[in-house]
Amino acid sequence: MSKLKIPHNAFVFVGDGRKALFLRNEGDEKFPNLKTENVFANENPPTHEQGNEEPGRVSKALESGQRSAVEPVDWHQIEEHRFTRKVAAAMEQVVRTRKVPALVVVAPPKTLADLRNAFHEDIKSRVIAEINKDLTKHPIGEIESHLTSAA
Repeated sequence: MSKLKIPHNAFVFVGDGRKALFLRNEGDEKFPNLKTENVFANENPPTHEQGNEEPGRVSKALESGQRSAVEPVDWHQIEEHRFTRKVAAAMEQVVRTRKVPALVVVAPPKTLADLRNAFHEDIKSRVIAEINKDLTKHPIGEIESHLTSAA
């Protein structure tokens, strides 16, 4: 496996459903030097703090009279998906307006899937690597180390 080469002025998106970092490589492919361009944080309390709606019921069949419970709404997860779509739109705008040459996306599996679904094709074409890790709580130096040893 070869090391990930992040071009000069490429962006690195590091995020999960609660926080997103937009980092830009001021260095070169050999010696990346990531600088923070933007940070998004989302206040998303657990579902039980957002409301406690009783689970709904569904009738199975008219003649049998059976009823089944429906899964309760996970407001926390819904908010994480919404946040991911919001930061994906913000990243798209940055990539287009600043003519970003390449994009590296670092996120846990669910967030990666949400981002893949949210990004337009022209943005997807600039993605040079997707890394399945949650690095949002790591300092920038550790993120650089993970990226240069991850590919």
